[in-house]
Amino acid sequence: MSEDQNSSDSALPSLLQALNQCRTSVPATDEALNFLTGVLKSRELNALVNVHGQISNRVKDECFHPILSNGLQIAVEVLDLLTTRKNLSPDFEEICSLLKNPHLQRLLDVHDAVAQKDYNPRLSELPQDVDKDEETIKIAQLVKSDEPLGATIATDEQTGKYVVARVFHGGAAYRSGLIHVGDEVWEVNGINVEWKPPSDVLKILQNSEGTIKFKLIPADGKHAVCESKVRVRAHFDYVASLDPFIPCREAGLDFVKGDILHIVNQDDGEWWQARRDGDRTTRAGLIPSRAHQERMILRERSQIGKRTDQGPESPTGLCLVSAFSPSLASLTGCKSSLQASPNCASRTKTKKIMYDSTENDDFDREEIPTYEEVAKLFPRPGVYRPIILIGPPGVGRNELRRRLIATDPEKFRTPTPFTSRPIRPGEVNGKEYFFVTREKMEEEHEAGNFIEFGEYKGNLYGTSVESVKMLVDAGHVCVMNPHYQALKMLRSPQLKPFIIYIKPPAFDVIKETRAVAYARSTFDENNSRGFTDDEFKEILRSAERVEFLYGHLFDEVIVNADLSAAFEQLVRSVSRVENEPLWVPASWVQ
Repeated sequence: MSEDQNSSDSALPSLLQALNQCRTSVPATDEALNFLTGVLKSRELNALVNVHGQISNRVKDECFHPILSNGLQIAVEVLDLLTTRKNLSPDFEEICSLLKNPHLQRLLDVHDAVAQKDYNPRLSELPQDVDKDEETIKIAQLVKSDEPLGATIATDEQTGKYVVARVFHGGAAYRSGLIHVGDEVWEVNGINVEWKPPSDVLKILQNSEGTIKFKLIPADGKHAVCESKVRVRAHFDYVASLDPFIPCREAGLDFVKGDILHIVNQDDGEWWQARRDGDRTTRAGLIPSRAHQERMILRERSQIGKRTDQGPESPTGLCLVSAFSPSLASLTGCKSSLQASPNCASRTKTKKIMYDSTENDDFDREEIPTYEEVAKLFPRPGVYRPIILIGPPGVGRNELRRRLIATDPEKFRTPTPFTSRPIRPGEVNGKEYFFVTREKMEEEHEAGNFIEFGEYKGNLYGTSVESVKMLVDAGHVCVMNPHYQALKMLRSPQLKPFIIYIKPPAFDVIKETRAVAYARSTFDENNSRGFTDDEFKEILRSAERVEFLYGHLFDEVIVNADLSAAFEQLVRSVSRVENEPLWVPASWVQ
């Protein structure tokens, strides 16, 4: 064993011994000393030290030294010598064949590079015809492969020259560190591209083999761009190939509603760069920015029932994402003619809720759900998130809530509502209801203390925010099935609810399953009977309305086709909320 390895093996024990002596002689907190002790004793650090010692020992071994560092040159000289001779023996012919083999020559070239420790990249020489007074230029040379380049080039509106419009995080251009946004493109493989149409530039790239050399004028300013840490939940489906406004369709990132996206770059106000969360191995793709998507949704809503023959403007950009991959190569690109409007920003308002308030639904239509910034919320022992069951009347929320509470009545609780009706014989104040005066309830309602509030048969009913907080603070799981308009007040950083949408199945399924289960109609309080077809249709119409207005607020969707299966899914969901970190609005964890 070498001296270096012995010293490295004894280094950590010596440090630990010195650290123990410092506990009495050096003023330091126990926390700091414990931390250092833990680091020095960690398996990872000890493994790294062991690997370092092994490498140090092996590197000093004489067998690792190359015998010569010009193997390729010697092979060429031998080949030249043999080819001048005539009537070579079969052995000499075989040697010539081997030395002419390009694979062997490449192997010898690599051997010589390692032997000479020539690990630096070989940069192209600067053109000799460049005037000293010209602007600074740089030469970027990239190896062409099946992987897209990961950059787009656009025409500068003022100069008419090609500039790098964007560099996609994770792509070949990004990893090279040679090409940056704003760089002006002069030449591609020695061909001047100034004033050439995009189709000609694309042909140059497609016809290039081996390497592609760009001659660029560097952009002003700093080039280092750090990835953003922003994560968002998408509230709409997106297919890049169907978007006529995207600058480069091959560069687009498809996603579906509910996907968590990592926004790596937001420099472009119209098109963000993003990956699906957790996918660090692929190039980032283009997605519409929040402002762009809001305008598209407003435009679509304003043209409901109409068709327009207007298409996107003429292409003005060149997509190099596909130019490196000839099978995908195509020219695309356009610029949206719609201008940003300060009135397009998403709005959030607080509004007092009444069960029959159509005005509130009209307000909800003004919201344009696109993306919501999210972060992971980790569960805390003894602190449970409220479980909120949302859905149309008659879909079965009451029965699901009842079954969940029955599994553990001490754990699962529902808040006690308030009412202004007189107390009835056998009722206990604070058990079935909190019985208060009408004036008191109206006062609390005006103060915004009720999650939901309404009037039924001349009496007021409501559930207070404080009653939910009391259950959470007491270590209970609060289970509620409020009116869907109550979501505006429930979905707050203080309560952090987990919202489950109980969705009805198709008409034929809901009719059959309710008949088999002998389900009683919730629309008729005076008679016990089954649901009618009109009532089933009303459930489905109401479900569509709830999903359209509030679908972006749901954490999970459970289709209540079979009550037992729906309940099992509900139990699994509640278990996940208690034991797994889940995505929530970022403001809840900041």
